[in-house]
Amino acid sequence: MELLAAWFRLKYPHIALGALASSAPLLYFEDTRPKFGYYYIVTKVFKGASERCYNTIRKSWKVIDIVATKPNGLLNLSKKFKTCAPLNGSYDIKDFLSTIYAEAVQYNRGPSYPVTNVCKAIDANPPSRKSDILDQIFAGVVAFIGNRSCYDTNIPQTVASHGDGRHSCSEIVMPVGYDKQDTMFQTAPFNMTSFIEGCESYYGVPPRPHWIMTYFGIQDVRLILRRFGSNIIFSNGLSDPYSVGGVLEDISDSVVAIKTNGSHCQDIAMKNKGDPEWLVMQREEEVKMIEYWISTYQKDLRDLNISI
Repeated sequence: MELLAAWFRLKYPHIALGALASSAPLLYFEDTRPKFGYYYIVTKVFKGASERCYNTIRKSWKVIDIVATKPNGLLNLSKKFKTCAPLNGSYDIKDFLSTIYAEAVQYNRGPSYPVTNVCKAIDANPPSRKSDILDQIFAGVVAFIGNRSCYDTNIPQTVASHGDGRHSCSEIVMPVGYDKQDTMFQTAPFNMTSFIEGCESYYGVPPRPHWIMTYFGIQDVRLILRRFGSNIIFSNGLSDPYSVGGVLEDISDSVVAIKTNGSHCQDIAMKNKGDPEWLVMQREEEVKMIEYWISTYQKDLRDLNISI
């Protein structure tokens, strides 16, 4: 995890010469949560890709709820979305769809560009009736996942949609919810009580929401980084939903922030021929910094040995 790179450098500077903390949401915790949330960026990216697609998704949640309340409504939703197991409630399919949209944005890069593909499928045939919206939404599912005989919606979204659920339910508790600014989604702010109940139900583990802030001192992280930190690169793509909790400004000469319009961890993904020029230049800049850390350490080590 990208967060651990920065923390490891702070905790063990005698072992790690430096750290590239790519897309590390260092400030996305209960007492330091950002003004805008994860799904604010998801909304922004979808709206930028296609306003019609954005509006269709925004309207679809209410349609799902209406269908679910009708006789055999959940059965009809299961058929509509070809779910592998019967739905327990409309929240099952809504959590499933939210996760698709989030992942599409988080890894929205070439050569596939999933947000573009999802929106192309949704926009392909504008619905003539409200109920047809769900056909368009399902077309987006197929565009993202592929054509399958059925789609597994039985995922513990409330506890595992952001990173490894076991870590989220034990130590790395991020208060990710659907806030009022996240206009593509129905408002449902993060609720710690519900989150704890979900973790205990699924994993049998009670989360420790304040442990990570106590152990790593996140409340005053900028001061900590300025006083005790060095040789850390915080790189963030502003199209990455996690960037809302990232370190976006330089802290010192050696604790620096690199901002791009990229997606999650794009700078540490495998390079390919279609990489944009800004990404190539970003990687070159990061490599130069890392080479400087190593050469400086080697020089200091030689000087120390000579003096001894």
